[in-house]
Amino acid sequence: MPAGGCCGVGRGIGGCGRDGRGAGGARSRTCCCRMLRRQDEVSVIGAAIVASVAGQGYRRIAAGLRVPADTVRGWLRRFAERAELLRGYFTRCAVVLDPELGPVMPAGSGIADAVEVIAVATRAWVLRFGPADPWPVVSRLSGGGLLATRAPAFPWA
Repeated sequence: MPAGGCCGVGRGIGGCGRDGRGAGGARSRTCCCRMLRRQDEVSVIGAAIVASVAGQGYRRIAAGLRVPADTVRGWLRRFAERAELLRGYFTRCAVVLDPELGPVMPAGSGIADAVEVIAVATRAWVLRFGPADPWPVVSRLSGGGLLATRAPAFPWA
């Protein structure tokens, strides 16, 4: 198990500080390696988003991740709906984490721009706090709400 909890985002620097186990030894769904109201780990969802930006279709992504195609399509649709909001939010996160950050260049589409700025914010986190897996950091920065279904994505945004 990674230092600092189940996901490698260390304790004391915004990590979950949990061992990834809940009551009865069941995997906790509230740690930063999961997103709110999502069964799959954030790294699986992140891999689907990155593969989509790289040009793969949702069926091919689903087959590669061994996840139902409708599930992947839902993730990608939710991300696309919130791409502009996510781009703005993670831009602010990146600037807070690295005040000397230069401009983030456009990546070619709204979805690609959002993924690019998420990567920049994650890099700023790693430079400030040390090594961590990228998608749990993204989940932590978004409060687990990157793809939340029932609550507003970022009520403060």
